[in-house]
Amino acid sequence: MGARLTAGESLSGWTPGRGLGRQADPAADGPLLAADSWLVRDGRVRAYGRHRERFLRACAECGGPGQHRLVEFWADVTAALPRSGTWFPRVELASGPPELRLRLRPAPPLGAEIRVWSVGQQDPRTAPRRKGPALGALARVRAGASGAGGQEAVLVTPSGVVLEAPTASVLWWEDGTLCLPPPRLPLLPGVTAGLVQERAVRHGIRIAHRERTLAALDGREVWLVNALHGIRPVTGWAGGELAAGPALRAAEWREWLESLTEPLPDK
Repeated sequence: MGARLTAGESLSGWTPGRGLGRQADPAADGPLLAADSWLVRDGRVRAYGRHRERFLRACAECGGPGQHRLVEFWADVTAALPRSGTWFPRVELASGPPELRLRLRPAPPLGAEIRVWSVGQQDPRTAPRRKGPALGALARVRAGASGAGGQEAVLVTPSGVVLEAPTASVLWWEDGTLCLPPPRLPLLPGVTAGLVQERAVRHGIRIAHRERTLAALDGREVWLVNALHGIRPVTGWAGGELAAGPALRAAEWREWLESLTEPLPDK
């Protein structure tokens, strides 16, 4: 069922031709069919167009509204986003009956590093390439990590191969090579991870898609990467014997990533 609103949140339903504004009931819908979110700070956002395209593609994949209505909805969302303060909005396509919505949320505290549960968690998602349907199950995985002394967990395949975190892509360095799981695995197409890979290509840094277990990341520089926090190096592993490698590259890459923000389009 839909998540309850927390302090400072609002949830607005969208009506074609009338726009946003109708207060939606977060408890009246079934699981989300699609969702997307990004960080907005004083009206500036990173890769806004890429989040738009990912959400529109996800809606199309699950039989959502037509392209014309999705574009109209996105324009109304853009106009409604605050131009001051720090926010983490989420667009949603809710089931039963399908409804487009904007969940406006104050951003949580942002982190520059992360402590991760070292015990791999089985992937609970049934549609891993589409954000939204498994948000509740992924929240429970993160809660388990918190109980074990970590802030995040790592999803793995049945054979133990690293996939991603519940809310972030997992990247790591092997010598001078930027590594990530092979795209044939069930992975959400990460917007921020895509930006990182593109910079690596521009700078002639080798990229490799490798199947690795969590044990193989012992002592390496590992990053969790997402739209909210950007790049967070893993500075500790909870509940096991893994050692976090020194974050030699993270600070410089974080500074570059922060430089990519642009003003939201005009209202």
